[in-house]
Amino acid sequence: MKICILGAGKMGTWLTDALCLDHEVAIFDRDMSKLRYVFNTQRLTKFEEITEFAPEILINAVTLKYTLPAFEEVLPFVPKNCILSDISSVKTGLQEFYEKSGYRYVSTHPMFGPTFANLKDLGMHHAIIITQGDHLGKTFFKDFFSSLNLNIHEYSFDGHDETIAYSLSIPFASSLVFGACMKHQKAPGTTFSKHMNIAKGLMSEEDYLLTEILFNPYTYQQVENIRYQLKHLLGLIEKKDTEGLQDFLNMVRKNIE
Repeated sequence: MKICILGAGKMGTWLTDALCLDHEVAIFDRDMSKLRYVFNTQRLTKFEEITEFAPEILINAVTLKYTLPAFEEVLPFVPKNCILSDISSVKTGLQEFYEKSGYRYVSTHPMFGPTFANLKDLGMHHAIIITQGDHLGKTFFKDFFSSLNLNIHEYSFDGHDETIAYSLSIPFASSLVFGACMKHQKAPGTTFSKHMNIAKGLMSEEDYLLTEILFNPYTYQQVENIRYQLKHLLGLIEKKDTEGLQDFLNMVRKNIE
């Protein structure tokens, strides 16, 4: 399979490493310095080189903010038989783009990143394949993700964004609140240190990614639920309601079993 990857960021370069031994791979980025340490892969810096490479699959791995603009810019240079693909963490606007493009497509979301995941051992991580899309494209990514021992799930475009609102927005919002209340401790406890590491990892992500996750149409209700539970907990603390707090703790234990 001839695969072209747009964007030599963290995930783009990881994809080249993961795919180049079994496929003919090229990676495109206008910034040649980002391609310096890419191996076993053709390095492209001009759109015309994509036409010459003639990919069978084009994987858009640019920053979320530029996913749609990058597609629009590259489309005139992509063969009509090519399958378009993305790995975006929020799918807003992508279904409409794909259906208007006239190209076959497949949309996926590897739910891990270089910040937190051990990319050499992904057995505890997950990937989503969107149910709408080209059968051959979905089969390709099922085989690819299976070879990495990832846990594979299938959702519609809307179902994906609803799931992400729960699985990412809740921990993102909780870490942001933790960081907003930060007061550095000379003798931090173990739990404090773990939360600090998570918060630092989160804040190393691009602001636009955090914004898009939090502005996901399904996020508001999840954050509203955090506010509801915090208000309830605050009331228990204020009243020193031992019995109520015990019920709350039991509920939490049941939820995380």
